[in-house]
Amino acid sequence: MNALAATNRNFRHAAKLLGLDSKLEKSLLIPFREIKVECTIPKDDGTLASYVGFRVQHDNARGPMKGGIRYHPEVDPDEVNALAQLMTWKTAVANIPYGGAKGGIGCVPGELSSSELERLTRVFTQKIHDLIGIHTDVPAPDMGTNSQTMAWILDEYSKFHGHSPAIVTGKPIDLGGSLGREAATGRGVLFAAEALLSEYGKPISGQRFVIQGFGNVGSWAARLISEAGGKVVAVSDVTGAIKNKDGLDIPKLLEHVVKNRGIKGFDGGDALDAKSLLVEDCDVLIPAALGGVINKENANDIRAKFIVEAANHPTDPEADEILSKKGVHIVPDIYANAGGVTVSYFEWVQNIQGFMWDENKVNNELKTYMTRAFKDLKSMCKSHNCDLRMGAFTLGVNRVARATLLRGWEA
Repeated sequence: MNALAATNRNFRHAAKLLGLDSKLEKSLLIPFREIKVECTIPKDDGTLASYVGFRVQHDNARGPMKGGIRYHPEVDPDEVNALAQLMTWKTAVANIPYGGAKGGIGCVPGELSSSELERLTRVFTQKIHDLIGIHTDVPAPDMGTNSQTMAWILDEYSKFHGHSPAIVTGKPIDLGGSLGREAATGRGVLFAAEALLSEYGKPISGQRFVIQGFGNVGSWAARLISEAGGKVVAVSDVTGAIKNKDGLDIPKLLEHVVKNRGIKGFDGGDALDAKSLLVEDCDVLIPAALGGVINKENANDIRAKFIVEAANHPTDPEADEILSKKGVHIVPDIYANAGGVTVSYFEWVQNIQGFMWDENKVNNELKTYMTRAFKDLKSMCKSHNCDLRMGAFTLGVNRVARATLLRGWEA
């Protein structure tokens, strides 16, 4: 099931549990605005190349729309639409004053030089600058983009609108980025795992973790979990997978990844077929890569007792049902990976105030928000007698629906 169909299904289930009016339900699903632009740039060899850029602005009932920009060959309107909608529910679950948006350009960033990427980013910004804004829509990095991409957007946007550091989050520190932002999603995953395990009287220390994906989120989650005493017994990335039943030496693995651009060849563990990583024996499984990796084909073989979804939409609804029958507890993506957007909100607040926080304040505030959101989510599970995914969806959808009605929406 693709991401849009799965997201719509979860939304409809939540709307039914909440007893939403059918007209309100329909209006909450429809995006506020969908933007498609052609970005034509000169390549380094003098030829012209054209790329399609998208921005879907889903909902602004609770505040400016917020969401990443990804550079990836599979960026298409359906996927961007699903991710924009997920951002609406995610910001509401975290209880930060934003709506949802998402954007992207269909390209292979690895095949473009730095100067080509800069030209592409600037042309994309020129095409959408009057449709984004500090109090309208605030982009952030996503797959294939980073703090440098945000710096180019900030610079290009500021040519039209004056110095505007709050126009993007996930910027370099030197341009108004927030301390703690790089680690934020991974740190949020740690707090989500702590919140879930504490429900069953378990600490992080001594638990065995498997992490699929060792990019920014997966590597930070691994580092912070291992510092908290958890044992990371297997990890994978695009170069391969490794395991060590006694726990991998994460600081050494991080050094290896920097030097070798991947985990392949790390001598502190045994090589493993990347496909079998998800079914490795462990206490907590953290999918931190692409969507749809846990599906009806492999769900029966998963041995983890807990799953913390660091990626967007890693579990198909069919797999959800299988895992639920097996008694596996899943912390859904719209809560588990909300650390990134929460610290993005802190960055936006700091930019608007012109007053920067120290890293301890950022991390402490993040813990407060993540802990409070888990309590709110659990209370929805009790009210509606549902699992954690539906607890999160009913929490997010209910907050957006209430804001929509309070603003004077006519049913």
